[in-house]
Formats: sequence, C-alpha cells, structure tokens
Amino acid sequence: MPARPLRPGSTVTARRLATVSGDPVGVPDPECLVHLQFRRFAGCPVCQLHLRSVVRRHAEIEAAGIREVVVFHSPAQELLPHTADLPFAVVADPDKRLYVEFGVESAPRALLSPRAWGPVVGAVLRSGWEVLRGRERLPAASQPGGRLGLPADFLIGPDGRILAAKYGDHVYDQWPVDELLRLASSPRQATGHLPAR
Repeated sequence: MPARPLRPGSTVTARRLATVSGDPVGVPDPECLVHLQFRRFAGCPVCQLHLRSVVRRHAEIEAAGIREVVVFHSPAQELLPHTADLPFAVVADPDKRLYVEFGVESAPRALLSPRAWGPVVGAVLRSGWEVLRGRERLPAASQPGGRLGLPADFLIGPDGRILAAKYGDHVYDQWPVDELLRLASSPRQATGHLPAR
C-alpha cells in the first residue's frame, strides 16, 4: 500500500488493461477523461446499485467526454455473468495489484459505518428481488478478495494527471453521477479537489 493515497496532480503511468470482454482499454485515454472506479467483488449488491445509476446516465457521461473503467477484485470468469450487460469497460484485478498501486483499502468500516446501513439494506433487497426474477445472480459465497473493500474514484486527464480523487469512507461512499459530471466540466477546479478520507 502506498504511504499516501494518490492526490490530484499525481500522474498515472500509462497502461493497457485487459477487460473481461477481452478488449484492452488504455488508462489514461489520450482522447478523453477516464473515470477509474474501484468496486468490490462480482455480484456485490451495493456495487450493482451504484453501477445501475451509471448505466442509466451513460450516454450523458460519454457526451461529457468521460470513459468509464470499473475495476473489481474478482476473477474475470466470475465477473462476466454479473457485468455482461454493462456498457463500459470492466477490469478484473483478483490479485489487487491496481488496488495497491492506487491505495484503495479494505476495512471493517466498509460495512460497519452507520452511513452504509441504509444503502446496504436497499441494495440487498433490490438485488434479492432481481435474483428471484432471474435478472441477476447471487455473488459467490466465498470471496477470496474479501467483502470489506472500500470504493474509490479517480478522474484522470488525457495526460495521465489525476484531476480529482475520492477514497470512500464506507461501502456506498462514491461520486454520484452529478458530481462526476461537475468535476469533468471544470478540470481546473478538479485539480484542487482532495480525496475524502
């Protein structure tokens, strides 16, 4: 784990990430901003709840010049059934190499924070209903990467510079789409946006 989390102004090393669909995605992207999201495990009900809000507004996000790249700490074969219908890049990082590089943590506060309880209950109820209807699958009973992951968001410019960063304090503490669009529309302001800790 880095001694300090990455902050606006840090530079991300250029890389090509393999996606679960097999198509590589470049981070950074020389033609647009990249919203790099770190989620938890395949089928995580809270992650699914958040990603559905991103899917609903994906056209708006793309129109703002943002490419979504979502990282999970599950193997690709486990992710595929849960993410096949997502219209953006999904990356499997079962060894958590990217999590370590970006300083993304796991901690009991992910689920123990009272601010997480409402979203967790809502997400589990929604996901349970979707599983009963055959529209979603249950997550695997065993999660080698753990269940206590915290989310993180990074907005990365075409030059690889981090324009904004957020490290979540609990499982549902990430940028809503409106915040992402606001940050993307004012990159000069975004450079002063410090991670929430």
